[in-house]
Amino acid sequence: MNFDTLCIHGSDIRYDTTGAVSVPIFQSATFVHPGVGRSTGYDYSRVQNPTREHLERTLARLENGVDALAFSSGMAALTALMELFSPGDHIIASDDLYGGSRRLFDNISVKNGLEFDFVNTSDIAEIEGSIRAETKAVFVETPTNPLMQVTDIAEVSRLCKERGLLLIVDNTFLTPYFQRPLDLGADIVLHSGTKYLCGHNDTLAGFLVVSDTGLSERLRFIYKTTGACLSPFDSWLLIRGIKTLHIRMQRQQESAIKIAQWLCGQEKVRAVHYVGLPFHPGYSVSLRQASGFGAMISFEVDSERTALGLLENVKIIKYAESLGGAESLITYPMHQTHADLPEEVRRQKGINETLLRLSVGLECAEDLIADLEQAMEVS
Repeated sequence: MNFDTLCIHGSDIRYDTTGAVSVPIFQSATFVHPGVGRSTGYDYSRVQNPTREHLERTLARLENGVDALAFSSGMAALTALMELFSPGDHIIASDDLYGGSRRLFDNISVKNGLEFDFVNTSDIAEIEGSIRAETKAVFVETPTNPLMQVTDIAEVSRLCKERGLLLIVDNTFLTPYFQRPLDLGADIVLHSGTKYLCGHNDTLAGFLVVSDTGLSERLRFIYKTTGACLSPFDSWLLIRGIKTLHIRMQRQQESAIKIAQWLCGQEKVRAVHYVGLPFHPGYSVSLRQASGFGAMISFEVDSERTALGLLENVKIIKYAESLGGAESLITYPMHQTHADLPEEVRRQKGINETLLRLSVGLECAEDLIADLEQAMEVS
């Protein structure tokens, strides 16, 4: 079935006999047993709920996985994922990560006995040089947040399979519409469903999608034990959001390309980080492993004054955290998404007073450009 059709119809499971076109919201914490030792397949909503199951099966099909698990947030999904590992285990991760992921690793996972090396995963030699006897997994964001570095998933997968390591890929920025890491050899895909999958800046959600039943069983046990499942109503909102995923991703990318090209010509802009620009270091890899470039742009301006002026004077674009929704959002990574990183780590990566991140929404591209232009003029 075509991806566009899957977005609309998702799972082919039917839960009632009313003929409802919209998936029902099963707002129930518990379910009646037909008899002792018998079950309808649903016992308690922390374990499974029909609305959430429809969503999970939809995302598993979109990512070509064997199972998907829906969590109450992306961070809840990542926290559960870390429970696969034991004290003393070592994980290699991208050195340019969403700040919340790095915060979890540095402050919670390390406390629980895990060890991390953060490397440029675009360089396979850096990954290989960091592998040791205790290494259990490689964790990759591609493109990374906020500097849009690209990792060759298939190349890293070959290395991981040679060394018996799990490959985990955060696919939040591109979604399965543009990139399917499991097809490229990844074992687990992570999503902040809050972003493009939901698409409306109104719901928190997270997902893990897995490539085999063994991983599914292990994560399902963690899931029901730790309990950060997605509610039935939020599951329904995600089902509704995914119905337009293919349309939104294409339109947002079209606008992002126009805006990135415009930014490249602005006197106050010193650098533009957008994977869809041919001079981007990851452009050729992206052409091989993805069908699109997404709608996330980071750019560096000439001064802190210009950055603050942009944030305070945009009118259509909203100065707010998050990304992937219908509304365009501009973010100041050093004070928002990456504020909890140690200052030396931020500055080493170039996350400083002049770096801004733009999530291009569904507004007219020309209106967004005009908004950025007027904000630059008064800054």
